[in-house]
Amino acid sequence: MSGHSKWSTIKHKKAKTDAQRGKLFSKLVREIMMAAKSGDPDPVTNTRLRLAVQKAKAANMPNDNIKRAVQKGAGNSDGVNYDEVTFEAYAPNGVALLIETLTDNRNRTVPNIKSILNKAGGSMASKGSVSYLFEKKGVLVFESGLSEERIMDIATQAGADDIDVKDDGSIEVITSPVEYEQVKNSFDDNGISYVDASLSMIPRVLVSLTSEQAERVLKLIDKLEDDDDIQNVYGNFDVPDDVLQNF
Repeated sequence: MSGHSKWSTIKHKKAKTDAQRGKLFSKLVREIMMAAKSGDPDPVTNTRLRLAVQKAKAANMPNDNIKRAVQKGAGNSDGVNYDEVTFEAYAPNGVALLIETLTDNRNRTVPNIKSILNKAGGSMASKGSVSYLFEKKGVLVFESGLSEERIMDIATQAGADDIDVKDDGSIEVITSPVEYEQVKNSFDDNGISYVDASLSMIPRVLVSLTSEQAERVLKLIDKLEDDDDIQNVYGNFDVPDDVLQNF
């Protein structure tokens, strides 16, 4: 799994997240509610809910907020029904985008996405024209300075698909969605801390961009992620280090 260090991207997003924690919590609540509604409201038996709760706790969401979100999802007490819709799009310079949403009003969400894309020189794509460029994987990211040998040993024994040591010293452990929790739990059991762990859509092919081109794409993604209905945005581009440091 080659490409830009996800740790650099995480650091950029963390700075943004810290300034917009309320918006982040709102999106996490939607995911918890949807997970509780779609299955058992017990995280022990509902994998999607368990992962959503773990993500919320990692973002330091208060336990009371998490509990209320689960209860709302299980009973749909607020009367709001969310639909999961993934849109496919293109950013400038042929960069493919997957835009995951949780929306209670498609007539609001679709025009908003189109407007953001059009203003940034992007466009909506037809169904299937972009999704084949991505693959769902579990990704665990380790900051530089940790023992590469130790991480590789645990990852290999736990059934990881790939281990990628980046130029900045960070390490990414890639797993199948099925093996993700097993690999994550192995690092937890061994007391090895990671800076991020999540199921993600990983690009099969990366588009190399200049610094100027990458800035345009990052600004577009930031605009999309600011929309309340949009949960995640994935792109198949490589970001030069200097862009994230100065963006």
